[in-house]
Amino acid sequence: MNRVLLVEDNPDDLELARLAFARGHVASAVDVARDGAEALDYLFAHRADPPQVVLLDIKLPLVDGIDVLRRVKADPGTRHIPVVMLTSSAQDRDLHACYELGANSYIVKPVDMEQFMAAVNNIGVYWLGLNLTDTRP
Repeated sequence: MNRVLLVEDNPDDLELARLAFARGHVASAVDVARDGAEALDYLFAHRADPPQVVLLDIKLPLVDGIDVLRRVKADPGTRHIPVVMLTSSAQDRDLHACYELGANSYIVKPVDMEQFMAAVNNIGVYWLGLNLTDTRP
């Protein structure tokens, strides 16, 4: 099953991403975490059946996305899960920090609705359709 974990607290971006995945027919399930603590709970509870990719915002309530990334990539049971940073931050320090911690990709959210939906669809096509991942824990 092509399952994505979308970690996003902005309701508008959440709906656009869901719509993009539905239109593109690339994900059979999109699970949602609305803050970093919820994302960590989800990921560590689903170690045996992880999502194929995590789309992770940086600016999240409770635990920020960089800390979520740090914890996921530091744990042997979750470090293999591809994490795509999908964020509004174009700051060099965030970009560098995410790649240093093991992010698989860093994408700045387009502000235009259609461009945002196209970007999410392209992420799905690549990470769920074209890219082969090793899902062994």
